[in-house]
Amino acid sequence: MKYGIDIGHNAPPDTGASGIRQEDNLTREVGLRVMSKLRALGHQVVNCTPQRASSVTNSLWQRTNRANVNRVDAFVSIHFNAFNRSANGAEVFAISSAGRRMARPVQEEIVKLGFFDRGVKNGAHMYVLRHTAAPAILVECCFCDARVDMDRYLAEPMANAIVKGLTGSAPAPTPTPSPAPSSVSEEVRQLQKVINRLKVTDGNSAGRALKEDGVFGSSTREATRRLQAILGLMTDGIAGDRTWRAIRQVLAKPILRANQAAGPAVRYVQYRVRVDIDGIFGPQTAAAIRRYQSSNGLTVDGIIGPQSWTRMIG
Repeated sequence: MKYGIDIGHNAPPDTGASGIRQEDNLTREVGLRVMSKLRALGHQVVNCTPQRASSVTNSLWQRTNRANVNRVDAFVSIHFNAFNRSANGAEVFAISSAGRRMARPVQEEIVKLGFFDRGVKNGAHMYVLRHTAAPAILVECCFCDARVDMDRYLAEPMANAIVKGLTGSAPAPTPTPSPAPSSVSEEVRQLQKVINRLKVTDGNSAGRALKEDGVFGSSTREATRRLQAILGLMTDGIAGDRTWRAIRQVLAKPILRANQAAGPAVRYVQYRVRVDIDGIFGPQTAAAIRRYQSSNGLTVDGIIGPQSWTRMIG
């Protein structure tokens, strides 16, 4: 089966809804997992998400055109809703009978996670559903401006639900390396590489990077503690599930805007621009980002987008 997966928005000026979290960031963390899990199950995947667009209409055209040119068997567009901070739940849109047959099990799997069932709905008004040749669905995972949904939402179970709904198969969990003290392994080496990429040190070696030797010694443990402190986690020095989840949020390079973002990615940016770390993208953080952008020859807009992320972590 060849799937066309569309990570909603993420192509300025086609940007997503704002709420407790930014839709662009949510669709990206779910969409990337969906693609990875489908590939792991043996399916072909075409990423239909454009990197840039001249307009919203152009963004939508690029998505459907990529699906049609690649002759995908099914098209799935991933989104998050926003309305009045009270509306909540999941819904899936489709047009054709084949699309509705694909939509129902996806909706059922998401509802099993505890989200209110808003049902399968007619998506005749939606560009990507009207212009995609293959059976197509648009998944509104939940509401990014509803506290009840954001408190329940986790990217991994959401991606699992979508993939199981599409394929009928339970996908394998995303690996979460959890090195133990004194271990020597490739998992430890992966952790060391990530810490070096994020430019975090143990604080006792004149700013030198960790040795990427797979040995979980005192330097790696201390650097892990420092990274956990930056990300707002318990500083136990062991990279478990919570630590890797926060790391992935940073490595996803989400678009961050003033008054629209919070959490581990914001905390990491605050660390890099040398401002008080509180995880809230307020005026002081925006000003520090502008200074960072100016001193590094970047466009000074106070927004952490692809250009700024490339400078920070490559």
